[in-house]
Amino acid sequence: MTALPTPDYAKNIRLIGHSDQGGRPDALQVMVHRGFAYVAHPWSQGFSIIDVRDPKNPGETVFVPAPPNTWTIHLQTHNDLLLVIHARDLFADAAFAVDEKVYYTKSVGETVGTAGGAKTARNWSAGMAIHDISKPAEPRQIGFFPVEGVGIHRIWYVGGRYAYVSALVDGYSDYIFMIVDLQDPTKPVEAGRWWIPGMHLAGGEQATWGEGRRYALHHSLVEGDTAYACWRDGGLTILDIADKSAPKLITHKNWSPPFGGGTHSPLPLPKRDLLVVADEAVLDHEEDGRKRTWIFDIKDKANPISIATLPTPAEADYTAKGGHFGPHNLHENRPGSFVSDTLIFATYQNAGVRVFDISNPFEPKETGALVPAAPERMVDKRGNRPRVIQSADLFVDANGIIYSTDYNAGLAIMEYEG
Repeated sequence: MTALPTPDYAKNIRLIGHSDQGGRPDALQVMVHRGFAYVAHPWSQGFSIIDVRDPKNPGETVFVPAPPNTWTIHLQTHNDLLLVIHARDLFADAAFAVDEKVYYTKSVGETVGTAGGAKTARNWSAGMAIHDISKPAEPRQIGFFPVEGVGIHRIWYVGGRYAYVSALVDGYSDYIFMIVDLQDPTKPVEAGRWWIPGMHLAGGEQATWGEGRRYALHHSLVEGDTAYACWRDGGLTILDIADKSAPKLITHKNWSPPFGGGTHSPLPLPKRDLLVVADEAVLDHEEDGRKRTWIFDIKDKANPISIATLPTPAEADYTAKGGHFGPHNLHENRPGSFVSDTLIFATYQNAGVRVFDISNPFEPKETGALVPAAPERMVDKRGNRPRVIQSADLFVDANGIIYSTDYNAGLAIMEYEG
């Protein structure tokens, strides 16, 4: 067994395993399902399946390449289905490759010229692929949901008839909320859509939020007939989706300004009438301001009230470290995974993985942390990126084992000891 890389910092979390993902150490979203980790690559253009039935000794890796010029950076698993996004590889696009600020501060549809509504010639695949994974390491594509435009960014699917996606289709300034009917997974169809007014440029709408701000759905989480959706600089919407063909706005809340935007990841805790929301840090050295993870009281969904923020890691000068420092993703309490109403697992990019106890939601406390070692090599295709950890996503399995991805450093497998 190869020696594990020594973490830069650890508190109540122990590194127990590591995988270089078959020589493709870059990954964004991770799902662990039936003993296999499904990781989506941002730079290697495809996704991989890693045998983690023994998490201390990850086994064989199977790589599935993406179509040419296509991102497959997010995916979802449930029962025998694997859903994978297809979108234009934006970080390989000349408009975004030099300065990442362009991606985070301007509407993508306007930057790449799809917002006007005219059909565009595509040399990439746009939509969502549906795979049969009844044999976990042998995915077999059985269906595809196409969209006209840039493609799909992220999916929420935990079984049942519907998947919920963020989609950038021709005629819109950026990603909108869309519901996909999977009653027949070989022939998925759109069931409904919703967007913030001002995004449908081809429909004559005009943005009111000004330059340097990006209103775009990152993704939503759905609980019952309610969708909690994060819109980057557009803040949070809570939607009534009882009628899938006509989602209705319950409330729209935005704290940017005065705070820095980047609203990214929602986590409803329905038994406690709480909602956790992470704002993503998107620029180096906190150029976009200090980002927070917020706790809202949602007893009245029409009037969510912020009651606390999670503590910001402070045992080192992460602002000066390089790369992004601040929240990114949350473990999402998916069915079959580790589910808790009091423990929040999060990635903080150059500050690694964090665990917070919110038993008292007014006084959340950090109870665990692990900052993985710097990547051995850089595979990020963007120029001049620092060689530091950028913990991207995490998944906590039913046994409490944490699986965390990085843009360059492979899959870190950890055990929480708090």
